Amino acid sequence: MAQPFGRLVTAMVTPFAPDGSLDLDEARRLAAYLVDEQHNDGLVINGTTGESPTTGDAEKLALLKAVKAEVGDRATIIAGVGTNETAATVARCRDAAEAEADGVLVVTPYYSKPPVDAVLEHFMIVADATELPVMLYDIPGRTGIPITENTLVDLARHPRIVAVKDAKGDLVSSARVMAATDLAYYAGDDALTLPLLSIGATGVVGTSTHFTGALTKEWMDLLADGAGEEALELYRRLLPVYTGVFATQGCMLVKAALGARGFQQAVLRRPLKPATPQQARTFIQLLESAGL
Repeated sequence: MAQPFGRLVTAMVTPFAPDGSLDLDEARRLAAYLVDEQHNDGLVINGTTGESPTTGDAEKLALLKAVKAEVGDRATIIAGVGTNETAATVARCRDAAEAEADGVLVVTPYYSKPPVDAVLEHFMIVADATELPVMLYDIPGRTGIPITENTLVDLARHPRIVAVKDAKGDLVSSARVMAATDLAYYAGDDALTLPLLSIGATGVVGTSTHFTGALTKEWMDLLADGAGEEALELYRRLLPVYTGVFATQGCMLVKAALGARGFQQAVLRRPLKPATPQQARTFIQLLESAGL
């Protein structure tokens, strides 16, 4: 099974100071925690969970460099570079290379809903413009359009397109693409990690893995070793957390629970805002019930 970025990857939240500015010291601290204590093989920086729509290119570059300097020798760093403009995406790929990222995550162009042939050309142009390995991000619930199966098969022929973060929620479609290509599939929905692994996926790019990472890696190891019943038991124990982190926008609950663990109190950039006390309590109770 190909593991271009490892198996356990977390889409890291972006820490902000109380005045809303980027907090690089806290970002380094969080990255080290995710790698050293939650056993992540890799981190996605500047993804959706990292509130990328609210950070500027200079901030994105500074954050990448800070995290790479902190954990880059112990984990793969994947830069979220996708936008709804091809030229801007290519420019962010250049920044990712400057920061010595290990790969780029490229989401389907959103809002403008380009036709299928334009989506294919967008990804090809981006992959041609970078020397870094590319993970496609298929999340039609946010972008408005899926990456079609035929497009994924065509894109898999590009030597630098190596993986998919799959948040489509269509296991049959994903199984067909995995059967037809060598693309490494990563679950983009924490709860679907085990079902996707059972049909040939590689791992997960998670959100709840800010907290469930170590135990998620444990049950993935059990599954790989043939201990399916034990893996399923642990997966089921974590399932309420996998789903509960999305009771509202995922980074809101992640930041609330990190605050309860001694990290910086939750600061988000509008239009997002901190979770309500009830939302935070409910999610923290789920973590406690799971032994986390």
